[in-house]
Amino acid sequence: MILADQERLDWLRLIRSENIGAINFDQLLAKFGSAGAALEALPDLTRKRPIKIYGAAAAQAEIDRSRDAGARFVAKPEPDYPPLLRHSEGAPPIICIKGKTSLVERDAVAIVGSRNASANGKRLARTFANDLAAAGLTVVSGLARGIDTAAHEASLKHGTAAVLGTGIDIIYPPENAGLQKAIGEDGLLISEMPPGAPPRETSFPRRNRIISGMSRAVIIVEAALRSGSLITARFANEQGREVFAVPGSPLDPRAEGTNRLISEGAHLLSKSQEVLDALLAMRPRPFAEAPSAAPVPDTEVDGSARAAILEHLSPTPTEIDDLIRESGVPAQLVLGLLLELELAGKLTRHGRQLVSLIS
Repeated sequence: MILADQERLDWLRLIRSENIGAINFDQLLAKFGSAGAALEALPDLTRKRPIKIYGAAAAQAEIDRSRDAGARFVAKPEPDYPPLLRHSEGAPPIICIKGKTSLVERDAVAIVGSRNASANGKRLARTFANDLAAAGLTVVSGLARGIDTAAHEASLKHGTAAVLGTGIDIIYPPENAGLQKAIGEDGLLISEMPPGAPPRETSFPRRNRIISGMSRAVIIVEAALRSGSLITARFANEQGREVFAVPGSPLDPRAEGTNRLISEGAHLLSKSQEVLDALLAMRPRPFAEAPSAAPVPDTEVDGSARAAILEHLSPTPTEIDDLIRESGVPAQLVLGLLLELELAGKLTRHGRQLVSLIS
């Protein structure tokens, strides 16, 4: 499927509108059939608190700026969208890409780790990246300092993809300007952020879910206990990916995270062949697709049903199935009110099955 220009513009407008995330984007698309129809319906869905709908001119400016940077927007149903990411829960509906899109057709392995990497850690990252890319895999990382940089440099000639936490036309970190340019020409750059978006702390965990989502396995080379790499490992576990961790000295803080991952069940990694063997064993077993968006009812939730649902919601994350069971309200009405609350900025989703009120 290839989106028409107007539909691509509508997709971008919808996902950029206030309080729209990947999950309620899918719900709106399922309910109204197209992003354009969903945009028209949003004012009626949020009458009690009108939300800001992203303008057509702003969306077109993003498309024009990406084109000027040699990039373009690709939507989830389109062939150049990474296939494993497409089937991951919470996958961004539309991403910006630049470079060799043929790399998304290959199996991918992520290699991430400490920004303040040791010499041994960077050497190992280069070894794994070179071996795996030479074997025909796309090596995915986040273009950060340290392990990420080493992985990209070693796999560039065979195939690497960098997922950015900034707009696709923003150089970050500054010392990787040359590497980012090279990946945009000989590898693949990916971002869900608007062109021009600067680095922000909240953008990088979102980037990490894309790194793991488009990869069949994730390798953590070095990670402190509060490392962003452990966030990538958590996403990988939630997405059903294999997690490999390189052990290290208990005296080195950069090994605390990886050693803990191993103690919690991650594969201990010492040789590249171990990853290749694991991927070969996984081939016959397809990855489970993310649940499709649940349909949202056309009828409004009446006062008694609304009160019953709200009574069982709190700032503590609650399973939607528990909410349906305890409130006694039909599932479709519960989903309808959750969508309404989310669009009003009163509810947060923690994945597809957990929700909490914003206090």
